[in-house]
Amino acid sequence: MLIAAAVCPCPPLLVPEVAAGAAGELDTLRAACLDAVGVLAAARPDRLIVVGPAERDGRGPHPQGTPGSFGGFGVDLAVRLGDWDEPAGEASERALPPSLAVAAWLLERARWQAAPVEGLGVGEPLAAERCREVGRELAAQAERVALLVMGDGSACRTVKAPGYLDERAAAFDEAVARALGAADIGALAELDEQLAAELKAAGRAPLQVLAGAGEGAALKGELRYEGAPYGVGYFIAMWS
Repeated sequence: MLIAAAVCPCPPLLVPEVAAGAAGELDTLRAACLDAVGVLAAARPDRLIVVGPAERDGRGPHPQGTPGSFGGFGVDLAVRLGDWDEPAGEASERALPPSLAVAAWLLERARWQAAPVEGLGVGEPLAAERCREVGRELAAQAERVALLVMGDGSACRTVKAPGYLDERAAAFDEAVARALGAADIGALAELDEQLAAELKAAGRAPLQVLAGAGEGAALKGELRYEGAPYGVGYFIAMWS
């Protein structure tokens, strides 16, 4: 059963080495993400599952110890998904997608030791109902499951945003923020897949996985951050 969840954005710029000279611009966001991970640890889960968007080669399960890298962003920095003191197992040969690599960096930075960790890369084309089914399956994996959901809102909030300016983007992000703050699984489940794709909202599928996992859990939500630095919608929320 889902006993706690945290939602965090997943831009590689959260990692100071990637952000380089601009690292200070995201200090507040970075600290809030680390605080959210701390709240998950305090919930004392039996298992932590990290869910994030992934391209085709990164979709599916990623066991504890799976390596990741920020080499694709010009930084020689490697991470692993939990189990940092143990050698990587044979099942850890496939690399983490960027969203889960950011999560691995957060967990390592927060010195996560509260529970075993596993990852799940979710394809953005995954239909809403299938996302919810996946969430239900995740919540049933242990008596006390926690989710760390990595995903961004629209990427069209300003003319300098990755997707340029789309007048629909602000309203989309506001709806997501309201749903996260109220732990409104119905509102997350009903996010418009086509609109999310047009707005380049990389968190739509992971958020709908959260909606499925939260069914019947009666969790309360708290929105801790909402903003659009660089024209991309970012949210940090806690469900407990």
